[in-house]
Amino acid sequence: MTPSFTGSGVVVTGGGGGIGAVLARRFAAEGARVVVGDLNGDAAAEVAKEIGGTAVAGDAASEAGVASLIAAARETLGEIDVFCANAGIAPMGGVDAPEEDWARIWDVNVMAHVRAARLLLPPWLDRGRGHFISTVSAAGLLTSLGSASYSVTKHGALAFSEWLSATYRHRGLTVQAICPQGVRTAMLENTGPAGELLMGASAIQPEQVADALFEAIAEDRFLVLPHPEVADYYAARATQTDRWLGGMNKLQRKVEQVTGE
Repeated sequence: MTPSFTGSGVVVTGGGGGIGAVLARRFAAEGARVVVGDLNGDAAAEVAKEIGGTAVAGDAASEAGVASLIAAARETLGEIDVFCANAGIAPMGGVDAPEEDWARIWDVNVMAHVRAARLLLPPWLDRGRGHFISTVSAAGLLTSLGSASYSVTKHGALAFSEWLSATYRHRGLTVQAICPQGVRTAMLENTGPAGELLMGASAIQPEQVADALFEAIAEDRFLVLPHPEVADYYAARATQTDRWLGGMNKLQRKVEQVTGE
């Protein structure tokens, strides 16, 4: 049975669009009081106005930005019951990507989660209750052809969520990791022909991600798999690693044919 979120204080980062906006709308529809955080203040304000929530503009890539968001959310909500670490970026490129690109994606996709948890955990552990939801991507379970930094950081985000659950589950912390493949958002559009080749056929709408999350919440399940087939790919990666890598390399060659690289 899905727990009631009526009156709960919920924060969604990257809530100005895509999956984040849909999560904000869904929690609001469930009766939660929602703070919508986004680097794009106008986008956050638009979603917040729609759902009767509160917008907070800020950069999840910095320690100060995360601290400011959580402080503003506490001022508005009192208690933060659910934190959706949803903000993420996916620059394309391999090992030759600039140092500054690696640093920023690490800050957004991993350290934003760590910095939020650092501030959220003390009151959550004191009262024996808290809910941390991380938007990871199937790239965290598998890999992401075309972006080394996205693959590495999404693995890191998943590892951090696993660690949180393993460490604090007995103290009342609920942790969930959302791991979709392609979702029809601006992020998928920005991957161009390669992304469409790899994920276009199976891409889903952001609303389906929210549906999968609430199913997982009802089942008290850590992994949220909007594409159920990812479970089979994940198992194959673990048990037939060389075969799986060979298959991924075959896909890489197809990508190179499409992109001409």
